[in-house]
Amino acid sequence: MDPHPKAPPTVPLATLPPPRADARSERPAQPPAGHNTSTTERGSFCLALCTCGWRGPARRSRDLARKDATLHTAG
Repeated sequence: MDPHPKAPPTVPLATLPPPRADARSERPAQPPAGHNTSTTERGSFCLALCTCGWRGPARRSRDLARKDATLHTAG
């Protein structure tokens, strides 16, 4: 397929600088000791989050999200 005749020319990938390290790649290799959970809301859903990186499933019930967090820290 030919490019659109009015499309601007593209730059070859070899001329672009390498990607910068973002905040996610600068995290420590070891997760913090212990698990600290919390709940957060996204729209009409609530989910449990942990400092170790774990995320529970999105729930419509805040109580179920809190139970997910309790089960995560217990086991």
